[in-house]
Amino acid sequence: MKSKTILFIHGMYMTPLCWEHWLEYFQAKGYRCIAPAWPGRDKPVEELRKQHPDPDLGQLTLSRVIRYYDSQVRALDEKPILIGHSMGALIVQSLLQKELAVAGVAIDSAPPQGIFTPSWAFLRSNLPHINPFADQSIPIPMTLERFQYTFVNGLPLEQQQAAFERYVVPESRRVPAEALTRAAAIDFSKHHPPLLMIAGSNDHLIPAALNKANYEKYKRSTSITDFKEFPGRTHFTIGQENWQEVADYVATWLEEKGV
Repeated sequence: MKSKTILFIHGMYMTPLCWEHWLEYFQAKGYRCIAPAWPGRDKPVEELRKQHPDPDLGQLTLSRVIRYYDSQVRALDEKPILIGHSMGALIVQSLLQKELAVAGVAIDSAPPQGIFTPSWAFLRSNLPHINPFADQSIPIPMTLERFQYTFVNGLPLEQQQAAFERYVVPESRRVPAEALTRAAAIDFSKHHPPLLMIAGSNDHLIPAALNKANYEKYKRSTSITDFKEFPGRTHFTIGQENWQEVADYVATWLEEKGV
């Protein structure tokens, strides 16, 4: 079943602004593109930074974000294509198992419950926001130093700084904490619409091996699930230089799957 609607889901420490290039790209291909903000994120980046520590953000949970996107998808006049990044990609996986879309693309997906890696890059990148000793009601800011390691490692300094200033906002600690619970459970054996999973070989936050382990779980299902690893890509896959290469691959995959 073909759809001309794409709903984009951003990840942690971001707003829908991170999809600005992708929206233009797919609109030019004739798609109706929608990029709703997480609850409370429908404000300019600078304003969200000034609100830190925002008590409302401190109460935001993954369950609430999933319910919000569930309602957004159900309100559309046709089943959309879902494209998500990072925690947004995990939300794509969650919604896809409810068959609320015609297809899904999960880019650098946060791992569902039960999928883990002991790699140092993953632990170093994620420990600050899942620290069990931190006050869960106080949001966590993303520093430039941590952003450089977790999102844009290896990119030129000027690109790292530009991305940080344009896109990065504080985050709720409750969202990643709940990703370790049943709220992030995926029934990998259940039938689902076509799913493309994308990983970056240089991703510290969600290492490619973790994405591959996520993908491998779907082998229990007869549904279409494809995997693509892009060499040299960091966690900032959707905004890193030559992002069009990834978007081109996604567009071709959607065409080939007839959705």
